[in-house]
Amino acid sequence: MSAAEALPDEVPVALVYNGSTAAVMMASPFDLPDFLRGFALSEGIVARAEDVTEVSELVHPQGREVRGRIPEDRAGAMDARRRASVGPMGCGLCGIDSLAQAAAFPGHVDPMAKGLEDHARAALDALNAGQTRREDVGAMHAAGFFDAGGLIALREDVGRHNALDKLIGALSGRDLSRGAALVTSRLSVDLVQKCARSGIRGLFALSSPTRAAVELARACGMTLCVIRREAVVRYAGEGT
Repeated sequence: MSAAEALPDEVPVALVYNGSTAAVMMASPFDLPDFLRGFALSEGIVARAEDVTEVSELVHPQGREVRGRIPEDRAGAMDARRRASVGPMGCGLCGIDSLAQAAAFPGHVDPMAKGLEDHARAALDALNAGQTRREDVGAMHAAGFFDAGGLIALREDVGRHNALDKLIGALSGRDLSRGAALVTSRLSVDLVQKCARSGIRGLFALSSPTRAAVELARACGMTLCVIRREAVVRYAGEGT
């Protein structure tokens, strides 16, 4: 395999709900039904990943299109999100809605199950062992979900947000109360928002969180931890 053949794929992916495009993202072209469901939940378009039905995937010369149906009463949430995300360039006031969306409070979550820090390093080992695409092409982020019994699900993508959205979609219908998410990227506000909207109570990563991510996690009750070489450090959650 040549160096060029060992590079990861990245293509435009259109996420379409009820015939309307909510977003076009550059993403790895696999696990796209999970991406469609997870994005809808993590961005507040639907209340449950299972609300996205009739999922289909189309391949175009320019990229991929993933389609699904959502309840009609949720279509308004999608339209509001799209309006907040798109505005003319050069207008100082047009970004006000977008700024509010970026800083939106995702809601409260219940406390993370006790003792999960003790299982985080084993979950990281399982995550590393399960990243088959990273072994093939490198340059892949991963997001996993684990509980006291071990790693439950794993998804990869060139984008850290995409990997988390794919994971959230893959967890559709599962009880998330006993586990936590683990990501290979830094911890930022948007990852905290996505997890909170999805009902994930704990978020672990490998590098330090931003100050804003810690403040938001504390406000919504989420546990935020970093797995360091010497210890698992808690930044938010009970006892911080």
